[in-house]
This record gives sequence, structure tokens and C-alpha cells, in this order.
Amino acid sequence: MRRDSGRHPCYSDLTPTLSQAMPRLHFEDFTPGTTTTYGPRTFGQDEIIAFAREFDPQPMHVDAAGAGRSFYGTLIASGWHLCAASMRMLYDGYIGVSASMGSPGIDETRWQKPVKPGDTMVLRQHVLERRESKSRPDMGLVLSRSELVNQHGEICMTQTSWGMMGRRDVAPGAGAAAPRKRKPATAAPGGSLAERPVGDGPGRRAPLLDELAIGRVMSIGAFTFTPEAIKRFARDWDPQPFHMDEEAAKQSAFGGLCASGWHTASVWMKLMIAHRQRQMEAAAADGEHMAKLGPSPGFRNLRWLKPVYAGDTISYYSVLADKRPSASRPQWGLVFSQNVGENQNGERVFEFMGSVLWARQAGA
Repeated sequence: MRRDSGRHPCYSDLTPTLSQAMPRLHFEDFTPGTTTTYGPRTFGQDEIIAFAREFDPQPMHVDAAGAGRSFYGTLIASGWHLCAASMRMLYDGYIGVSASMGSPGIDETRWQKPVKPGDTMVLRQHVLERRESKSRPDMGLVLSRSELVNQHGEICMTQTSWGMMGRRDVAPGAGAAAPRKRKPATAAPGGSLAERPVGDGPGRRAPLLDELAIGRVMSIGAFTFTPEAIKRFARDWDPQPFHMDEEAAKQSAFGGLCASGWHTASVWMKLMIAHRQRQMEAAAADGEHMAKLGPSPGFRNLRWLKPVYAGDTISYYSVLADKRPSASRPQWGLVFSQNVGENQNGERVFEFMGSVLWARQAGA
């Protein structure tokens, strides 16, 4: 199955009517062992810069001169851009005509090669496993591995993830209440991260790798997901009805308009960059130096635990979970952080284990 999903900026001409006909693809249509290719899609420089300016404004993504001094020496697409674009390729390829019920999360994403302006990608999806839901007879889960492949046949990103699909011969909502009503909030087990001491603040430079304290909590900011912001992101990257249409969302399993999971994740990146910029400015004012950070090789165990509804304010935190020296780059090491989003009621809605290269020596 091939379809050109490379146009930008808003794909409004490709977005189907939200009152869709009966879906053509169901859980039963995804057979383990099969592979389907979607795309192609070309990543233009304007698109790379536009996405990064909003969600990941690091020099290597937004500024050609700054990118020349980076690890890669050239402008490259943000890893979160690759995730969002892959979601759009899957939507245009099959999700838009399927009985999709969303996704609980991503087991692993690896950013293996940079994507540069002008690169043309296809997405290969391998179905690995499927199983019926024990709690929802109307739903099944499909495990797949996706590979984003450039025009040279090189794999630039891999992603292993679960998708939830409606079953063909089972009535929607069988065995479960549908649509779901929003329940009164309950705090996360162990309490909110907002209640834990924060280990950094204005005027404190980011330590070198060997100085980092395991368990340190960073509060990186908060974001309110308005209906307009939810729909705008979804229109470009994930135009499923429960992200795009308030009436359709009320009739879905979510019970109301909710943000794309990739929107939730991209906002984490946006706030993390803004947080680090504040640190850099405070350090510079005090004559201090920041430890340099390199690129991220990827993340694992991303979970969308609860829907992020229109009007929700999500506070994001990063907890330093582990660190280790790099075997191939002696001046650098890897830092692993558990990144979390909590809504205004203290409920955890989002989490993942991220990794990034971190300098061990000043001037690395």
C-alpha cells in the first residue's frame, strides 16, 4: 500500500470528512508476519524548521549556521518531527480508514540516522503480534515495528508500538461502557511529583555527568491544551476524529476532545528546551558554565496513561534515573531520565524513559 503523504503544511485536502463511513480495516486484517510500505514523503527545509521552531528549537533543527557547529554539521529534522510525520504517514496509509481506537504507547524508538532537508522517506510497517483484549471484547491490540527509510535504503528511525483496533464482528462497546465518561480525578499512587523537592532552579548550572545526582527532579513547565491547539496539531499530524471534532470525540471511547499523544510528547520537548534556555541565561548572568548536551539516541517505554482533554493543564517533570560513561566517546556519557506529565488533578497522563548524551568534561 503506497500513498504520497509528503505535502505540507496542513494536508487539509487529504483530511477525510469526520463523519466517516464504516471503517474498512479492523483488528482481524492485521496478520503477523506481513509488511506494508507507506509514503513516500519528502522532508523539506521549511517544514523541518517550522516544526522545530514550535517544539524543538535547537540550533541543529532551526539554524543552518548553528547546525554546522553541531554533532552532525548540518540542519536535520527533530526526532519528534520524525515521530509526528510517521504518524501522519500511517494515518494516510491506513488509520484513516480503520477502526482505530488509539494507542497505549511506544515500547521503543531509536533515532539511528539524521534526516536532512530533501530526504525522501518511506515507512515500512511489520506486524509482529496481535491479541484480543481481555477487558474489551470489541477491541484487539496489534504490535508492529516501523522503519523510516531514506532514499538510499538507510533506516533512519525504528519504532515498536501497540495499536488498539476495533474488531469486525463485535459491536462497538460490547463488554464495556461506551462512550466513556470522565471520572472524578484520583491522585497518582505515591503522590504527585509536584510534592517532591525540585533539585534545580535559577542560577544553578547543569552539572557535568559525573556530578549529576540520581533521583534529581526537574520541573520544566506547564502547558494548557486548548481545543484550538489540539485541533491544529492534529490537522497536520494526527487527524483522527477524537482529536479533530468535538461531537465525534464525545461519541468515541474517550468521551471528549483529547490531544494526540504526539502532541503531548512534542510539548514536553518544547518545555524542556525552554527550561534549559532559562538555565543557560541564569548561569551566564552568574558567570557560570553549562555542561554541554549532545543528541538523543531515542527513548523507550512511552506510555499515554490517561487522555489529555481540552482545557487540561499538564505539568512536566524530568527525574534523573541513571547515567553511564560512553564507551565510544570518552568525554561524554549517557543520561537516562524518567519524563512525566501530570494534569491539574495530580494524575499522571504521560511518561517515557529518555536518553541523551551529556558532557563529562568542560568544553567537550
